[in-house]
Amino acid sequence: MLKVPDHVKKIIPYVPGKPIDELERELGVLGSIKLASNENPLGPSPLAIEAVKTVLPMVNLYPDGGGHYLKSALSGLLGVGMENIVLGQGSNELLDIAVRTFLSPGDETVMADPSFIVYYNSSAKAGGSPIKVALTADHRHDLKAMSGHICEKTKIVFIANPNNPTGTIVSSDEFGEFMDSVPEHVAIIVDEAYHEYVTDRSYPDTMKYFMREAPVRNILILRTFSKIYGLAGLRIGYGIASGGIVREMDKVREPFNTSSVAQAAAVAALRDVDHLDKSLALNEEGKKFLYGALSDLASDTSIEYVPTQGNFIYVDLKRDAVKVYDKLLRKGIIVRPMGKTAIRVTIGLKIENEAFIRSLKEVLIDGHNSFEAECHTEGNRQHNKKT
Repeated sequence: MLKVPDHVKKIIPYVPGKPIDELERELGVLGSIKLASNENPLGPSPLAIEAVKTVLPMVNLYPDGGGHYLKSALSGLLGVGMENIVLGQGSNELLDIAVRTFLSPGDETVMADPSFIVYYNSSAKAGGSPIKVALTADHRHDLKAMSGHICEKTKIVFIANPNNPTGTIVSSDEFGEFMDSVPEHVAIIVDEAYHEYVTDRSYPDTMKYFMREAPVRNILILRTFSKIYGLAGLRIGYGIASGGIVREMDKVREPFNTSSVAQAAAVAALRDVDHLDKSLALNEEGKKFLYGALSDLASDTSIEYVPTQGNFIYVDLKRDAVKVYDKLLRKGIIVRPMGKTAIRVTIGLKIENEAFIRSLKEVLIDGHNSFEAECHTEGNRQHNKKT
């Protein structure tokens, strides 16, 4: 029998959010709403769609393996050299590339818990030892505790900023203090998949750290077109780092790893500032509505939500999250269960947010009242039998 290494056996596969078609086929519901994967409810930029149409007739040809036009556009936007940019199939592939580049079997990585599961899985796949460090009581990265876990065996520290699933951020002061404490042999991977949604002014400018000449900063900043740019289905993202880090990652990166269609759409999306502004405005509007609705719901239940800097909200239901998730599924609402008692819900269109709140209320309050009434009726029935 083919032997599978122990470190692979221990990996729990990433489970993506349930697609709408699959839900409707399984449960026979119609008009489902997916709020599970933090996608942009407005969809992609119209400019990106037109760019895709232009490129499609040429998909018989291999894409530009170096991603010249996309790197050039990013270089101009970010004020960095093209040699400081590496492209990948979203942040996920870039995480994998970075881990395979810098991690050897037995090396350690440090990450927050809960955070994006891909950090753990990528480390484990490479034979590394992932170290999880609990978030603070207010659901934020505990950078001091994470720093305390760095040792000679540590090669990578992952920081999700904003953090997925809690939507919280690391402040500029916290990040600066942490970076000053990190030894030179450690790479810091900052996952900024949701950074375009951030409105908090204390959010750090991570770009300045890799541009410093001394001391050398081993930092890799990851961003994606999957979220606010609405190109999740095309799988395109980018990393920003020193030329030396990018050169090493390019040795591991597969040739032609990003398609011509994805590259063209990303270039066009960067030009559409209006679509970006509309997406951010919609998110802020939805966030305000959900804060109010969840606060109202909290007065009748014990739920709590975490204020977010992303396009999703982390809600602690104080009860079995999987059961609530299943009941919401049967109402055509797809969210993401997180641990034992929490769910993560994407901020959607107005009608989607309203449908989520209406269904959640039915599950938490009306469903509870129905259960109480049923128990009361059964109690009376048993009492009548005895008398």
